[in-house]
Amino acid sequence: MDFPILTTMMLVPLAGAILCLITGGGAARVIALASTLATFALGVVLWVNYEIGGPQWQFQESLDLFDGFTYALGIDGISLLLIMLSVFLMPICILASWDAIQKRVGEYMSAFLFMEVLMIGTFAAQDLFLFYIFFEAGLIPMYLIIGVWGGDNRIYASYKFFLYTLIGSVLMLIAMFWMVATAGTSDIPTLMQYEFDTGAQTWLWLAFFASFAVKVPMWPFHTWLPDAHVQAPTAGSVILAGVLLKLGGYGFIRFSLPMFPDASADFAWFVFALSMVAVIYTSLVALVQEDMKKLIAYSSVAHMAIVTVGLFSFNVQGLEGAMLIMLSHGLVSGALFLCVGVIYDRLHTREIARYGGLSINMPYYALFFLLFTMASIGLPGTSGFVGEFLSLAGIYQTSSLVALICTTGIILGAAYMLYLYRRVAFGDQKNADAAAMGDIRPREWAMMVPIAAVVLWMGVYPESFLAPMRADIAVLDAQISAAAPASDAELAPGTPRDAAANAIEFDSSEGEH
Repeated sequence: MDFPILTTMMLVPLAGAILCLITGGGAARVIALASTLATFALGVVLWVNYEIGGPQWQFQESLDLFDGFTYALGIDGISLLLIMLSVFLMPICILASWDAIQKRVGEYMSAFLFMEVLMIGTFAAQDLFLFYIFFEAGLIPMYLIIGVWGGDNRIYASYKFFLYTLIGSVLMLIAMFWMVATAGTSDIPTLMQYEFDTGAQTWLWLAFFASFAVKVPMWPFHTWLPDAHVQAPTAGSVILAGVLLKLGGYGFIRFSLPMFPDASADFAWFVFALSMVAVIYTSLVALVQEDMKKLIAYSSVAHMAIVTVGLFSFNVQGLEGAMLIMLSHGLVSGALFLCVGVIYDRLHTREIARYGGLSINMPYYALFFLLFTMASIGLPGTSGFVGEFLSLAGIYQTSSLVALICTTGIILGAAYMLYLYRRVAFGDQKNADAAAMGDIRPREWAMMVPIAAVVLWMGVYPESFLAPMRADIAVLDAQISAAAPASDAELAPGTPRDAAANAIEFDSSEGEH
């Protein structure tokens, strides 16, 4: 396409953000919704025109602004899917805020639209420093959303969120300067092919890990997340869990693995160790939560731990599974926070004990909540199953022990999610105010139905989401396969080197998973 669609996708919400600041009030709601819907429509055009099996980098735009800094955009299949996730969730976030936000509406809507600009820019940037600007600037609108429109303890949560994520990124910026000085370019596709010295890779990997581990977040860098979720308004939690947590996983795919493959292999078992602790520990913590948002927040840490072990399994199944989990988690966790927001708007409490028996007076709500609960625990036929199955298959090729522990975490996930659903939707109606709540309204239908449709679509026909990224995953796998760490099967005495690779066979080139 000759049309600069990526820049246009950023200009539309940017213009909407400025108009929201000028108009404010009810007009800002309409402008924000129209802007996000227009951006989503452009995203559909992007998806339709993306050439599967074509060049790795498509829709490229480049403009030299000044010496050493280039405005360069372009996407591959991985970027395409994450951009589509962003533009899909954003109109839903505006609808979720329609009645809940009554003060400084213009500024609130503007913050969300600015955040959409920065998210698209992060996934589309092809210049190292342009990526860093978008990556870090995304902190600002979320910091304001939590700090201004959040709960009673919003100031503490917003500062904690900002400081945790900013400090790690300072090390990454220093590493970026060294990389550009060494390689002589800030072009990301070129750097992905550049062979950095093995010794330098270790320090570069650690510098980038300091930023991405906080963004994921990995244990023990996750403590900012429950506070941020609890204090954020519903839409803030949706976009935080749906997209912002994916920035860390995207960073591992785009930078750590292809640019520092030897260091990634050296630190793979370190990542596995942190991830295994996260899967078990945060699942057990989720099991005892009495606040619905905190429970879902801890479940996010456990799910993203499956992503990190999949990424560092160094095989196609693990990489594809990790990407699918990121997409599914973005949809499902966002939907679960919407479910919490629906009843919070009516009763103004997130305490699980205050509810019960909602399937009696809110049957449609209970149905949607059940679907998203089942998707969260990986029920076949939903989006959660495909990603977890592929990721665990990839992990098993590297280590059966890691696969076993991660599977245990998935079983615990079923325990805390079903326990949550039973206490909210079933049982006796002990509180009259909860029993008097009405079922979901037309605006809430408009929020739930699109997510439910995509969750089922991904579960029934995952090829739609695998096809755009398959070639890019294959390229990444070819880059890092030589550096892959030895599996536990390969480390056993007398075991042929190909034993682990042949433990589970998938014909990825034909899409038969």
